[in-house]
Amino acid sequence: MKAYDFKSVEKKWQDKWEDAGVFHAVDFSEKPKFYGLVEFPYPSGAGMHVGHIKAYSGLEVVSRKRRMQGYNVLFPIGFDAYGLPTENYAIKTGMHPRQVTDQNIAKFSDQLKKVGYSFDWTRVVDTTEEDYYKWTQWIFLQMFDHGLAFRDKTLVNYCPSCKVVLSNEDSQGGKCDICHSDVVQKSKDVWYLRITEYADKLLEGLNEVDYLPNIRTQQVNWIGKSTGAFVNFPVKGTDDETLRIYTTRPDTLFGVTFMVMAPEHPMIDKYADRIANMDAIEAYRKECAKKTEFERTQLVKDKTGVKIDGLTGINPVNGKEVPIFVADYVMMGYGTGAIMAVPAHDQRDYDFAKEFGIDIIEVIKGGDISKEAYTGDGEMVNSEFLNGLDNKKDSIEKMAAWLQEKGLGEKGVQFKMKDWAFNRQRYWGEPIPIIYCDKCGMTHVPYDELPLKLPKVENFEPGTDGESPLAKIPEFVNCTCPKCGGPARRETDTMPQWAGSSWYFLRYIDPHNDKALADMDKLKYWGQVDWYNGGMEHVTRHMIYSRFWHRFLYDIGAVPTKEPYAKRTAQGLILGPDGDKMSKSKGNVVDPNDVVDEFGADVLRTYVLFMG
Repeated sequence: MKAYDFKSVEKKWQDKWEDAGVFHAVDFSEKPKFYGLVEFPYPSGAGMHVGHIKAYSGLEVVSRKRRMQGYNVLFPIGFDAYGLPTENYAIKTGMHPRQVTDQNIAKFSDQLKKVGYSFDWTRVVDTTEEDYYKWTQWIFLQMFDHGLAFRDKTLVNYCPSCKVVLSNEDSQGGKCDICHSDVVQKSKDVWYLRITEYADKLLEGLNEVDYLPNIRTQQVNWIGKSTGAFVNFPVKGTDDETLRIYTTRPDTLFGVTFMVMAPEHPMIDKYADRIANMDAIEAYRKECAKKTEFERTQLVKDKTGVKIDGLTGINPVNGKEVPIFVADYVMMGYGTGAIMAVPAHDQRDYDFAKEFGIDIIEVIKGGDISKEAYTGDGEMVNSEFLNGLDNKKDSIEKMAAWLQEKGLGEKGVQFKMKDWAFNRQRYWGEPIPIIYCDKCGMTHVPYDELPLKLPKVENFEPGTDGESPLAKIPEFVNCTCPKCGGPARRETDTMPQWAGSSWYFLRYIDPHNDKALADMDKLKYWGQVDWYNGGMEHVTRHMIYSRFWHRFLYDIGAVPTKEPYAKRTAQGLILGPDGDKMSKSKGNVVDPNDVVDEFGADVLRTYVLFMG
């Protein structure tokens, strides 16, 4: 029997599909539409691995089935091509990032076509192309004009190796998400997107979509909404100032026996001349500055701190004085930068109180506070007007109402999610189209002058001063103010890699439009992505960021739907030969083209679909 010549057969049909345009989506077809989306790849030099095949093959089958069922199918592909891996590779090899990117995209495209996917290749997007990032910049400026993009000097997560500022999401566990080296805290001017303004909308939107339960749960937990109260503690030793804290348990206020400020709290510097042990506090602050946020907030660690000699808190519910400490486990970026401590009912506060010999007062019956904190529910004691209440909700409500009535506090909401750090001090990214003028202040590139192009340069290595490589290019930095016509300076930081991937699904709908990010009639026709599949590692950062951008665009009338994705699934991981997650950085990948060359594309896709 003659052997099956899969190479010639597969090539024959792949050529026929392409020549006939059988996978081209048709705008405004009378057929029912189906928009299937897979996460577009980051085109690294290593090329695709079979993990990509796992991610794409499921929706490939669904898309082909929908076509056979009579649907007009949009199943696009593109490339998320800005970012540090390409830039670092370019620095290492001496190639320009543009050249590296073009080579990698060509390699990925060849691999994808050899596998035989039914992508519509007429709608390819590349986040590094000027006609694409023009609209990334346009969206940023819309956010700037609506008060959602702002600059602030704050302590940030900084990677000394990559020489970039990282968001909290990109530095979990105290490690850089890019190079996995230790992250340090550094004071720096940072661009933020005010994603916290959309926290409630992002939570509400989850009720309108079909996500896997674990995806929904991860997003809810990431946003981390909590309800409680803000409470104002008078501070003895100041000019009638109060220390404002947020707590989810205002019912335990009678159990407060000390307070803690973050080492960076501005009240410390303001009253430095009244603090007798300022030298000790300064020494402690220097030690804290060497620690990552992860190191500072670990639950299992030695409790360290310094009592402030000169400032004392006054418990607003009973007038009792309580000491104020400076301690590293309180972060300035969370809540108000200060906490009230109830050691009888919080284990971290309990351990701190034991370490420093602080009183422990029980206000909820049920445990043995001589041994450990009691964190369960029970009857209120030692709490005056709350005594006898045994329903936590009732106790919280009664205390919150009392605080409001007395003008000592009010109900409040906090979120675990913080505003999104949105700049990088690197070359290979979208330029931020902001202009600084001594006369007019901060303004931006006029919309009709977008895109602000990334200049072609020979030297794109990051400096040791934390400045972007663009800062070393006078012809880029120096410009004319669009308001007064005087001399001005351009912003030299670039956007993070997440920017281009936060709206790419919209550009697939109208990829060649030079008048808008996409035509509104086409957006209305294609509507939401009907089914989005991707990795679980992207269900928080990428998905929350892109949902935020999309909801903002809906609010300004640029898109017709509140939510971008009607359905989201995930495909799991393929492990490498060593049993670890298959990853280009670990060198344990299997090249799909090797499998295609030996067994054929149909065998590869079929095996991947049935392997788990």
